[in-house]
Amino acid sequence: MNHRQQWDQRFDTDDFVFGEHPNRFLTEQAYRLPEGARILAVADGEGRNGVWLAEQGHHVVSVDISANGQAKARRLAAARGAQVDFQIADLSDWHWPVAAFDAVVAIFIQFAGADLRRVMFDGMKRAVRPGGLILVQGYSPGQLAHGTGGPRDVENLYTEDMLRAAFDGWSVEHLRSHDDMLDEGAGHRGMSALIDLVVRRPVSAR
Repeated sequence: MNHRQQWDQRFDTDDFVFGEHPNRFLTEQAYRLPEGARILAVADGEGRNGVWLAEQGHHVVSVDISANGQAKARRLAAARGAQVDFQIADLSDWHWPVAAFDAVVAIFIQFAGADLRRVMFDGMKRAVRPGGLILVQGYSPGQLAHGTGGPRDVENLYTEDMLRAAFDGWSVEHLRSHDDMLDEGAGHRGMSALIDLVVRRPVSAR
């Protein structure tokens, strides 16, 4: 079973695997976004984050590999009257737009091992305009002990040092490791080891 088939199978249910409400880290950090921002929601799945951002008045491009996930995201957007540009994409070979977005949002994209993560992070950096933001939340290695969601392979997890290295030369506006309760559908529920990152591309960024 390939990657696309795995996610189509996971999203092949009437329930929203990761819930219908936006990620709390995203809602808490959304004040940093400029009004009416153009935002890329990476691996947005069933659309909970992209749809919420559109409801806040932002112009959202929501990309995901799963047609089943995006079908649910479209239903969620229609139910809430939100306008979202949905695109099905395999991020391992997607043509990332260049300096096209005020912000990129990447919430729990940890299906990616080290090689794919490098491709995705490089694409995310290219996609943000000078002065724009990248917002990331994921699991840290402590999540393996909690077992309440996320990958089982430690290489897919984030550390502060790894994130600082990945975004070297960018301004770190927020970086925090913490344990917290999640209640994001059946996929993310219970005490979790989390890491949050907000970085800004310098105006003269490489």
